[in-house]
Amino acid sequence: MTERTEPAGRRERKKAATRQKIADTALRLFLERGYDAVGIRDVAAEADVAVTTVFAHFASKEALVFEQDQDFEQRLVHAVTARAPHEPLVPALHREIRALVHHCTADGAAPLWHMIDTSPALRQYEEAMRLRHAESLATAIAADVAVTADDVTADGVIADV
Repeated sequence: MTERTEPAGRRERKKAATRQKIADTALRLFLERGYDAVGIRDVAAEADVAVTTVFAHFASKEALVFEQDQDFEQRLVHAVTARAPHEPLVPALHREIRALVHHCTADGAAPLWHMIDTSPALRQYEEAMRLRHAESLATAIAADVAVTADDVTADGVIADV
C-alpha cells in the first residue's frame, strides 16, 4: 500500500496537520452526534480553528467525511502512470485497488459506512467522487501509450481483478 508522503517544509507540515486535525475532529463529532446534527461551526470550534480555515482545507461538509478523496484519486492514477516498464495495467491497478479496499474496510470502518449509507448527501458526494476518480483513471489510461486494447477489455479486467 502506498503511504502518503510527508510534506517537505514546516509550513506544509503545519497545514497538513491542521487539515488532519479538522478531519479527525469532524469524523469524531459526526459519529458521536450524527452527521446532520453537526455543523461546520461545530467542527471549527471543536478543532479550535476558524470556519474559514475549515473551508480553506475542505470545500464542503461532505468533503470532511471523504478527507482522503484526493489522495485515493492520485493513488489510482499513479498505479497507471508509475508502473514499471512493460508491467501490465490490470495487475498494477488491481494491487492499488486492493490496498484501497483494505484501507476502507479496516477495523472500525463499519460506523463510518453506516453513516454514509444513511445520508443522502454523503451517498451523492460518494457517487460524484467515484465518477471523478473513474474519469481521472480513464484519462491516465488513455494517455498511456503502453496500454493495449487487450489490457482494458472488460473480460481482461474482470478476470484479473
